[in-house]
Amino acid sequence: MKIFIMRHGEAEHFAQSDAQRELTKNGRRASAAVAHACAEKGFSQFDKVLVSPYIRAQQTWQEVANYLSSQQVETCDDITPYGDSEHVAEYVSALIDLHNYQSILLVSHLPLVGYLTAEFVADIHPPMFPTSGLTCIEYSPEKRSGEIVFNMQP
Repeated sequence: MKIFIMRHGEAEHFAQSDAQRELTKNGRRASAAVAHACAEKGFSQFDKVLVSPYIRAQQTWQEVANYLSSQQVETCDDITPYGDSEHVAEYVSALIDLHNYQSILLVSHLPLVGYLTAEFVADIHPPMFPTSGLTCIEYSPEKRSGEIVFNMQP
């Protein structure tokens, strides 16, 4: 099964709160470009999509949803920038086990995206993600471990 982890697109630097920062035009364009490239690789339909409630992540999903789709899109309060990666990895693993999902996409933030990658791929340091960056992990639910198949960035 495959787990896709995406960092939101480039966002404005200031807003009333971190959660309210919106994507820039470049952030929208770059996110769409990465999603288009992902779809061209044959990955356009996901069993489940989890999206952070922060505006920039929601807007990233809106942009990528022009190329990627799912019947099950959930706003997940646990995948904000400083979410608990171990907790999120356990939740994702439980979803996989319960529903036999074959593909999940998470749209989240630094530093969580790096820590999540390290939760699903053994013996790596949490990688840095550029804005709109996406990683695909081939994950074995039985082994509770995976490996990075590819990375995409704008």
